[in-house]
Amino acid sequence: MNRDTLCKKLGHVFSQSQLLQRALTHRSHSAVHNERLEFLGDSVVNCVVAKYLHNSYPDLPEGDLSRLRSNLVNQQTLYTLAQQLHLGELLLLGEGERKTDGASRPSILADALEALVGALFLDGGFEVAEIAVLSLYVPFIQQADAHTLGKDAKTLLQEYLQGRKLALPKYSVIATHGEAHAQVFQVECVIAQLKMTTIGEGSSRRLAEQMAAEAAYQKLATT
Repeated sequence: MNRDTLCKKLGHVFSQSQLLQRALTHRSHSAVHNERLEFLGDSVVNCVVAKYLHNSYPDLPEGDLSRLRSNLVNQQTLYTLAQQLHLGELLLLGEGERKTDGASRPSILADALEALVGALFLDGGFEVAEIAVLSLYVPFIQQADAHTLGKDAKTLLQEYLQGRKLALPKYSVIATHGEAHAQVFQVECVIAQLKMTTIGEGSSRRLAEQMAAEAAYQKLATT
């Protein structure tokens, strides 16, 4: 995987190559990093997904549309889409992050994808960014179960277990790492009756719990 391949997947060749460089640079690597682009990309992704949902689901009320968007524009989904692009192979990380497998960390990959969208917006405008975002999101949305699309992972896991009269999972923080302003939480999800344990990471305890629940739900849904 190289940057040319990434650009082909995105359908855009950068005229300002420094924007792509910055989008793929984590703060641990350089003083010039992707956090400002991440801030911009977050708003662009939200706008594109909101527009798509508004046009695609004309009968859904505002509350349902908001829930759908929040469950699509979150760390879990962004991480999944970043993996599809193999972004981890292209990230520029500091030595410490490389040693701790930062290239596969959900929070880093999700942030990098948003930064990439921000770079696309600055380099090519909204239409270019919209095409790239939709190329990632539309297949994801179409492949998803309509029943699960508007629910977060913890809710889905709870419903799955309750439907089988199993005890609810227990979540606990097992580790934290990173600087105080950029901590990463590692949470364990334990389903005792099934002897199942999954791990999730996120920039907050809540996000880490969602990632752990997602891992557990996916295991159960495919067995």
